[in-house]
Amino acid sequence: MNNAFSFSIKSLRLDEHYNPSESTRITTNFANLARGEKRQQNLRNALTMINNRFNSLVTWDNPNSDRYAVELEIVSVGMKINASSHDSFPVIEILKTTVVDTETGQRIEGIVGNNFSSYVRDYDFSVVLPEFNKDKAQFSIPDNYGVLHGNIFKAFVNSETYSQHFSKQPVICLSVSSKNIYQRTGNIHPVLGIEYQQDTPSLTDDYFGKMGLKVRYFMPANSVAPLAFYFHGDLLSDYSNFELISTLSTMETFQKIYRPEIYNANSPAGLRFQPALNHQDHSLTVIEYDREERARLATEQGKFTEEHFIKPNQAQLEQWSAQQAL
Repeated sequence: MNNAFSFSIKSLRLDEHYNPSESTRITTNFANLARGEKRQQNLRNALTMINNRFNSLVTWDNPNSDRYAVELEIVSVGMKINASSHDSFPVIEILKTTVVDTETGQRIEGIVGNNFSSYVRDYDFSVVLPEFNKDKAQFSIPDNYGVLHGNIFKAFVNSETYSQHFSKQPVICLSVSSKNIYQRTGNIHPVLGIEYQQDTPSLTDDYFGKMGLKVRYFMPANSVAPLAFYFHGDLLSDYSNFELISTLSTMETFQKIYRPEIYNANSPAGLRFQPALNHQDHSLTVIEYDREERARLATEQGKFTEEHFIKPNQAQLEQWSAQQAL
């Protein structure tokens, strides 16, 4: 059974000429930018924001704040249910960063992960949860919620396919939850900045926990809100400064575009912080983004996953997932 499941990887450069592939979730951060009449301008502006933010944090030997550029590569992961099948389902999509020193020409490996996209997560959040809680007075989580998704992620990270392409574990960087309260600690990292702790784990924390990932929250210098970093191992010791800066400059840029109420607010988070998507004192970027469309499409993509991946393979997936826990 385990041998019947396998992973494959396809990579695509994310630059101003990027066009989403047919298997890419169109709600994915970068794919959403690459749509409409201003798609190329959107991508160009986002990449410029990433480079500027990276250079603002790498201040040594960088007097003009323009020495480095961040290149992004979209990593699409396909999963085959049967070894004899020619078809695979696009289970995961992540980003890989590479830092280019324009002065020396050196290419410095960054972090894989960053953004995290998953059709199965759409299914869990937009199909399973609403159906389970329909007509219920109190919100609750079904048994084994997120277990299949978590096992798929762990199986991929532990696979030979992953080790052939990447030397370190992934780091995922997301927005903080608007339902939780975050408290400043006395811990300050030279790159990631001020550490925050939350009052209680969020649904996303629990979900990513099933993927084998822990979480820490940091607000970098000149940022206005903490970011959530999901990782395996030791976030602060396992990665270099350049690796960490490549991730936070990339993902903070996306969050400024998609969550301007939180990440492009006009004043920084205080000692005690609760994010709010209705916060009015914020600035908008010049990049166009349709948040309402994104929410609607997440449901459509969840139903697509149910029809084309979950239901046709349910017995095999349940048996395989159960074996992963042994």
